[in-house]
Amino acid sequence: MEGLAALGFNLPVLVAQVVNVIVLFVILYLVAYKPMMRMLDERSRRIKESLAQADSVREQAAQAETEVKKQLEAASRDGQEKIARAVQIGEEVKQKAQLEARQEAEALITRARSEIHRERDEAIDEVRKEVADLTILAAEKVIDQSLDKKAHRRLIDKVLAESEALKRE
Repeated sequence: MEGLAALGFNLPVLVAQVVNVIVLFVILYLVAYKPMMRMLDERSRRIKESLAQADSVREQAAQAETEVKKQLEAASRDGQEKIARAVQIGEEVKQKAQLEARQEAEALITRARSEIHRERDEAIDEVRKEVADLTILAAEKVIDQSLDKKAHRRLIDKVLAESEALKRE
């Protein structure tokens, strides 16, 4: 011990200092280290929970985004199908309207033709009568006597009918 004293070490002071350091470490361990470790463990646990919760939220957001995309695609397909059906129905209505218009036009043309034929036949009959009357009148003037109108009309109608038959051949 004298050698230690020669070096400047005092044993009772050294022991007291070692005991003081050990007591300090025990007090720091109990007062500071354990609470700090608990606080750090608690903080680490909360960080892990927050990270897990953030991962969960991120996964839910990704799932929601995927679901929204699927719904949008389904809605788009549904909309396209509805548009296609509407176009098809419109085309069918257009074709039906065209067919009805064509049939109506044909019926109108047929009625017009029959009306034209009827009016033509009436005009021809009227012209025949006038020609017959004019012929009788002309014949009366030429001969200066009155002919039997009925007999003369039959004769003129017969001549006109023969001339029409010749024209048709």
